Amino acid sequence: MKLDLMYRLLGAALLGLPALTNAQPTAHYAPGIEGIKGATLPPPGIYLRDYNLFYYADTLNDIDGHAVPGVNARAFIYANVPRIVWITNQKLFGGYLGVDALLPLQYTELKLNSFHDQTFGIGDFFAEGTWSTHLKQFDVSAGYGIWAPTGDFSPANPTRAGLGYWTHMLTAGATWYIDKDKKWALSALNRYEINQQQDDTDITHGQAYTLEWALSRSVLKTIDVGVVGYYQQQVTEDYGRGSNSQRDRVAGIGPEISAFCPKLGLNTSLRYEYEFLAEGRLQGHTIALTLTKVF
Repeated sequence: MKLDLMYRLLGAALLGLPALTNAQPTAHYAPGIEGIKGATLPPPGIYLRDYNLFYYADTLNDIDGHAVPGVNARAFIYANVPRIVWITNQKLFGGYLGVDALLPLQYTELKLNSFHDQTFGIGDFFAEGTWSTHLKQFDVSAGYGIWAPTGDFSPANPTRAGLGYWTHMLTAGATWYIDKDKKWALSALNRYEINQQQDDTDITHGQAYTLEWALSRSVLKTIDVGVVGYYQQQVTEDYGRGSNSQRDRVAGIGPEISAFCPKLGLNTSLRYEYEFLAEGRLQGHTIALTLTKVF
């Protein structure tokens, strides 16, 4: 593989580090952000959620999922992502209306053979409106949000936290409580992103689909454990000068534990996900520590 093609592949892989981290050439949304009961929104109230995401990869794969020969690649990303959530008492079609917003802070270090760079900066701002309902055995949610290119972006530096383009994101999901006691839960959260033209380039990155799922069980009243996973793929091709027709995809799986402390009004979740499939992008590991405070 030619060196310039390797750099374009790696640049694509890191520009996918959604403003919320991880490595994917087209999506703002980082797979693995949500886990157990990820499709369930809370009851009316104000919540502060703080995501701490760690991503490490030392393999760069081609579009067939094979490690690119002769490339010594390493990437490390840490993102702190505060998110404010307000679920109102206003109802529509039997569900509660809500709003939320987040702004990521991200550190990225990249090594590729003799190339080495690291940056810390502000990512792209995101805001959305949501609808959610809680039925006897199901929680259902939906949302529409916009990513704004407010973050640090440079087409020449793939370690910058911003992506340089607007994105519309549609969300829909459900959590199914399998048994009457609601100890077992199966959730699926779907997201679809439609990207606009990137600043300072003629490229419009392809649309992206993300699925996050989880199967969990309550072992105590306030503690859940389970297996979680994600699948993300570029659905349409990039277009514009300098774009290519490759469409990447990735899948990961791993364990999670989640615990709620009623006295503090604080929920803590910790998950690890290993990427067992990666095509046209970096392949690595994701660790997410999420703290949610109820006000």
